[in-house]
Amino acid sequence: MNNVRINRALISVFDKTGLNDLAACMNTYGVEIISSGGTAKAIRNVGYTCIDVTQYTGYPESPDGLVKTLQPKIHGGLLLDPNNSAHAVYMKAQGIEPIDLVAVNLYAFKAAAEKPDATPEQVFEMIDIGGPAMIRAAAKGGLLHGRPCVIVEPGDYEVVIGEICRNEGCISDQTIKELAIKAFKHTADYEAEIVKYFSKGCGGG
Repeated sequence: MNNVRINRALISVFDKTGLNDLAACMNTYGVEIISSGGTAKAIRNVGYTCIDVTQYTGYPESPDGLVKTLQPKIHGGLLLDPNNSAHAVYMKAQGIEPIDLVAVNLYAFKAAAEKPDATPEQVFEMIDIGGPAMIRAAAKGGLLHGRPCVIVEPGDYEVVIGEICRNEGCISDQTIKELAIKAFKHTADYEAEIVKYFSKGCGGG
């Protein structure tokens, strides 16, 4: 069983349960944190540093925050393998750094859709785009190359933190693969809720 050293983490969470513990673990092992918006603010509020996504990518966030993480420096860092020579050459040329851990959970679409007084526009706003894209990219990278580790549920932070602590900043490829499979189920369930909403004749169409 191989262990993967966590050097850089991307954390972007709607549900901030357990975020303090995760950020503390990253800080303990000198992990560089990339974050944005409310997650970055929450991390800084508990005394830890992080790099804003816009600073990291050099690309400004769009109006209404619709485009933040859909960017080659993010997805290249998730999908490309620094141990592959062709990938490594491309990454160096494009200034892409590998991202070793991703903690992302999605906008609460189901909760918004179940509100009896919610307008279609309010529900549409809760359709997450960047989150599922990052989750799927990280999960595919984990299955293909053994990194990054992707966490989609705060309930899994304890397992990951415990393993990182036991392995002095590393996580096993077995755990990475298990969490990758869980991540695909998570995004599938999320998309199913969107389809369910529209299949009921909602959405004002």
